[in-house]
Amino acid sequence: MTSASTILIVDSHPEDLAGMAQVLGAEYRLAFAWNGRDAVAAVRKHRPALVLLEIDLPDLDGFAVCRALKADVSTAGVPVVFLAQRSRLGDEAAAFEGVEGCLFKPAQPAELLACVRRRLAQPDHGTYEAAYREALLMLGKASHFRDDKAGRHPQRMGAYAAALAEAAGWDAERSAVLELAAALHDIGELGVPDSILLKPLKLDADEWETMKTHCRLGHDMLVQHDSPVFQLAAVIALHHHEKWDGTGYPDALAGRAIPEAARIVAVADVFDALTMKRPYRQAWPVEAAIATLRGAAGTHLEPRLVDLFESILPRILDIKARSEAAARARAGS
Repeated sequence: MTSASTILIVDSHPEDLAGMAQVLGAEYRLAFAWNGRDAVAAVRKHRPALVLLEIDLPDLDGFAVCRALKADVSTAGVPVVFLAQRSRLGDEAAAFEGVEGCLFKPAQPAELLACVRRRLAQPDHGTYEAAYREALLMLGKASHFRDDKAGRHPQRMGAYAAALAEAAGWDAERSAVLELAAALHDIGELGVPDSILLKPLKLDADEWETMKTHCRLGHDMLVQHDSPVFQLAAVIALHHHEKWDGTGYPDALAGRAIPEAARIVAVADVFDALTMKRPYRQAWPVEAAIATLRGAAGTHLEPRLVDLFESILPRILDIKARSEAAARARAGS
């Protein structure tokens, strides 16, 4: 095996699956599924670099599986290649939106290997990924520059959210994506006038309605990009002001109808907002912020997540301390 990339092969015909495994097994780590429902579960479990997906499955067909994967922000970025019979269905598969291509069955060994190598051939992306991360964080900072000149809120809040996500059972990869996506939660504030965003007094009714538009503004900015980070960020931007009891905005969602990523970000955002200095008040002590989270459990915030947040408070405080130290170092340089 010369590559650490995992390929998920989804095929209900044992002989075809065995043939593909023989061709690819020496070069790639393989995972397998024999029906549509198992395929969706396997993608979430293995996070494969590529899915080879038979269309004619015994339960969900390949089109339904692909739609399910693309509808879930945690799996939307996984590339899919259809495996289709050489028929009208093959033409339909080749034109299906959201897939990387189509191989006809039975896949010829040379064609199969070339297809996989072509889609997984990647240069060393270490430098690119670092630059991408910095660009996302800079974009998040831009949305808060007017009321957070140090620019630490998006980065710090994203770190809080990632820590809480891990405590809630998210794997490291999904939590890392959430950390970047969470930093963009208020990007829609770029469309809110300074006179409203920085007002030291309570907003009037019209100003409050304008302020609330930042959720949809942010979603509409972010959802146009296909990256899993931007897709998750769009969900968070739209729903991070929903409340557990259904009294939030913009859609008055309640309970688990609110995407979990947005529920996680809501807890992290409230804590960080309370413990940072704002134009209209001083930073709250940590003890007061935690007491406020407890008081909001069951109304504004999901109780389970508030309990988890408090259980990892030492980690949260370490993130907070490192962020504040970095801000002081920057101010002194």
